[in-house]
Amino acid sequence: MANVSMAQFHQVFFEESLEGLDNMETALLALDEGGDKELVHTIFRAAHSIKGGAATFGFPEMSAFTHEAESLLDELRDGRRPIDKPIIELLLRSVDCLRGMFARAQAGQPLNDEAAEALRGELAAAMGREAATEVKARRSGDHADAWVIRFRPHPGMAASGNDPLRLMRELKALGEMKVTAELDKLPTLDKLEPGECHIGWTIELRGQTKRDAIKSVFDWVEDECDLTIEPLHVVAPPAAAEAPKAAVADVATARAAREGAPAASAESSSVRVSIDKIDSMIDLVGELVITQSMLDQFRENFDIAKLAMLQEGLTQLARHTRELQESVMGIRMLPIGSVFNRFPRLVRDLSSKLGKNVRLDMHGEHTELDKTVLEKIGDPLVHLVRNAIDHGLEMPDKRRAAGKVEQGTLRLEAFHRGGSIVVEVADDGAGLNREAIVAKAVQRGLISSGEGMSDEAVAELIFQPGFSTAAVTTDLSGRGVGMDVVRRNVADLGGSVTIRSTPGKGSVFTIVLPLTLAIIDGLSAAVGEESYIVPLVSIVESVQLKTEAIRSVAGGGELFRFRGEYLPVIRLHEVFGCAGAVRKIEDGLMIVVEGDGSRVGLFVDGLNGQQQAVVKSLEANYRRVQGVSGATILADGSVALIVDIAGLVRLQSRRKAA
Repeated sequence: MANVSMAQFHQVFFEESLEGLDNMETALLALDEGGDKELVHTIFRAAHSIKGGAATFGFPEMSAFTHEAESLLDELRDGRRPIDKPIIELLLRSVDCLRGMFARAQAGQPLNDEAAEALRGELAAAMGREAATEVKARRSGDHADAWVIRFRPHPGMAASGNDPLRLMRELKALGEMKVTAELDKLPTLDKLEPGECHIGWTIELRGQTKRDAIKSVFDWVEDECDLTIEPLHVVAPPAAAEAPKAAVADVATARAAREGAPAASAESSSVRVSIDKIDSMIDLVGELVITQSMLDQFRENFDIAKLAMLQEGLTQLARHTRELQESVMGIRMLPIGSVFNRFPRLVRDLSSKLGKNVRLDMHGEHTELDKTVLEKIGDPLVHLVRNAIDHGLEMPDKRRAAGKVEQGTLRLEAFHRGGSIVVEVADDGAGLNREAIVAKAVQRGLISSGEGMSDEAVAELIFQPGFSTAAVTTDLSGRGVGMDVVRRNVADLGGSVTIRSTPGKGSVFTIVLPLTLAIIDGLSAAVGEESYIVPLVSIVESVQLKTEAIRSVAGGGELFRFRGEYLPVIRLHEVFGCAGAVRKIEDGLMIVVEGDGSRVGLFVDGLNGQQQAVVKSLEANYRRVQGVSGATILADGSVALIVDIAGLVRLQSRRKAA
């Protein structure tokens, strides 16, 4: 039998099981809201799959824990136990516990900890298995200090993919083990079938272990083996034979190797793609091959009379290439629902903890965005949702006093707008407290007073690092970190975040993100002999100015007036040291861009035109350069740098501060 390593299947098992836990949590929350009792079957199936997978792939502690949860679910499924809030809470905590086990499994750490053992005890207690019951079970033979297990696989068991060594590893996790091989049915060499099992084993297992825990190890092979499990009443002499020692040593080595495996990446390195997307891409490749064949005939036998056909062929080639590009990019596009799914639980737990009544309203879960963006947008959204519940939505008595319904509403919505993805977090709470924000900003020396400041400018202050109006620091808020994280994470993704707030009616936080980070729409700008790509999503407007429109300020800075406000000028040739660039303002062009919540003017020689840029990492191929987010290859083969607007704005702010 080939030696198949189960480790190669672990990543798929982790991904599928975590998805199963998400489904369990969603169904439990739906039950908590009075959902259909049929949801119990969904939860049970997910738990059963995780239990079976954990047993198969060498995680017996996880299998044993899930077995307890599954037993409780079985009672709910059969109607032997009512579905109430304490039970749902217990099962939700079990989901959290299993997530922790998976995290430890991915990190190669021991799966069990005190909390897991305590929760496993709570699950058993919920089913009435208290100490007295355990004693009764011990007397009835369900519990013993030592067991003798006689296990003989049927000849065809290995063909079904079940490995006796894997079962041994799982048994070893339950206690001290001594194994004796039974070779009485081993055929002679000429009759030996390498793919069949011919050996049986007698296993002595010592430890406080239940019969069910041992039996669960053999759940997947119970029809493919002869198995007896009996309490061991006679203590066997130690070191009975050399062979069992060797077997135990092998098992221990295998377990040590598994636990010492390198930790898996925190971010998934794979992506699931629907078969429709794959089929569409294959169809496009087929069209591309046909077009290439048509064009090949012109290479070998070109006739000017066929020029129109050649032009048509090139047009087809361009169309199919563009469609194939969009199709390939679509593979990285995943629904934002996978991020939204974490919020029902978060809102439930937070509102319960704070004594608030909150209804979560989600829309646009099927809106797709790039996998990289998806993996990084979760933290900013968590901060916004926590802030909305903690700061925005009022306590029920305050809402009643304000003439509102007791239940506050938190809306989470995603949708397409133009070439961007918009994610909104809105609440119908009290809105931002302008006076408190201004007072705190004055106290910290950020502003001298709030006089003359627009509401938008005041709202921007909450993104300052360390800014908080909370009087007391709690585990939810007060350190002034959350909003700074939101602004920076969104800026790193090439997006922006804005606030609209109305006193007494609530706040709306709007995050605008690019569809993908792999290809961007940009304007190619000339600076001396170089070309730079300015992301289109950051551009507000481009204007041509006269020299007298520029005002010099102390320290060497420059400003120009744009729609009622003065904006700083950043001359790109000075930032990047470009030779031969335009120096006179009237000879060049000012591109007004927005990044990191501020607007600046980028002075360039002129514009070459709009184009899509395939982003290449500069860090991977050279090194990190301030003010540059990447590079791209232009149509003529030259390299153009992609301007990092937020980075330039921060650079400008540091120069201003200096």
